[in-house]
Amino acid sequence: MDDRIVLTSDHGEELVCYVLEETKVAGCDYVLVADTEEGDGECYILKDVSEEASAEAIYEIVEDEKEQQYLARIFEELLEDVDIQ
Repeated sequence: MDDRIVLTSDHGEELVCYVLEETKVAGCDYVLVADTEEGDGECYILKDVSEEASAEAIYEIVEDEKEQQYLARIFEELLEDVDIQ
């Protein structure tokens, strides 16, 4: 996986994000990304919603609060030195 993911809004605006960690939960791939390469920045948890046979991944931001909190705890354990708020 490339260490960057470009998020594109419905309006065509792009945001380059940097991959911090990835994991698989209940058969779904999740990626923790930040909008800065170093230091404090906005973090997003992305879910891979692409077809299994697809050559290119399609990510959506996880918006469900309970799912976000659950995944944030998992990513905090994986990264150890990161506090996700």
